[in-house]
Amino acid sequence: MSQSTLQTAIKDELLSRIKSGHYKEGEKFPTEYALCEEFDVSRTTVRGALNQLTTEGYLVRQQGRGTFVAGKKVQQTLSYTPNNYAAQLAVQGKRGQVALIDISVISASGQIASVFEAEDNAPIQKIERIRHADGEPTQYEVSFIPWQIAPGITKEQAEHSLFRTLAEVHDVHVAKTTEALEIALADEKVSALLDCPLGSPCFHIETVTEDESGRAIEYSRSYFRGDKTSFVIERDYN
Repeated sequence: MSQSTLQTAIKDELLSRIKSGHYKEGEKFPTEYALCEEFDVSRTTVRGALNQLTTEGYLVRQQGRGTFVAGKKVQQTLSYTPNNYAAQLAVQGKRGQVALIDISVISASGQIASVFEAEDNAPIQKIERIRHADGEPTQYEVSFIPWQIAPGITKEQAEHSLFRTLAEVHDVHVAKTTEALEIALADEKVSALLDCPLGSPCFHIETVTEDESGRAIEYSRSYFRGDKTSFVIERDYN
C-alpha cells in the first residue's frame, strides 16, 4: 500500500473516531508517536493525516500544548427552514450572534443593477455583517436591498433578521430564494473578518431572494469558514 493510500486510510479512521465520539470535543489527541505505534507506519504518514484533519477543522493545534479535538462545526441548512440563524444554532446547543460592520447606500451598477433590474445609480442599501457561533466568527455576509423596497434600514434591524424587517416593517414577503454554492479562498478582508489564515477554503454562497411576484428584493454574498461550517440538504419526496 502506498504512503498516500495509508495516509488516507489513517485519516479516515481517525475522523470516524472523532465523529463517533471516541475522541471527545476538547480532548487532547494522541501524539504522533502513539499513532505511529498503533498503526505501524512512519511519522511522515501520520503527520500528513493529522495535517488533513487540522486543515478540515476537526483538530486544533495549540503551541506548547499539543493537538486537541476541535468543537463541532456549525450546521447550516440549504433546505427550507423557518428558523433564523440564532434558532438554528440554539438547536445545536450553540449561541448565535449577528454583528453589524457597516450600512451604506451605494449606486446600482453592473451585477447589482442587473439582479434588481434597477436603473444605473439607483440607491441600494449595502449591509455588511458577521455571524458568530459561541463567540467565534463563522460567516461574513454582504446584503443588498434596494432603497425603494425598504428605505432606511436601521442598525438595530440589521443586527436581527432582515427578512423579518422586510415583512413586518415594509410588508414585503419572501417567497423564494435561489442559492449558488461554490468554494472560494479567503482573501485579506475575509481572512481578517473571519479570523482564519489567508487562502483558507471557505464556502461562498450567492443568494437572490424574491417576493411573491418574482421581484428580486434582496441579494447577498456570504463567506463561511470551511473549518467551522457544514451544510445539510434535505429533500422531501412525499
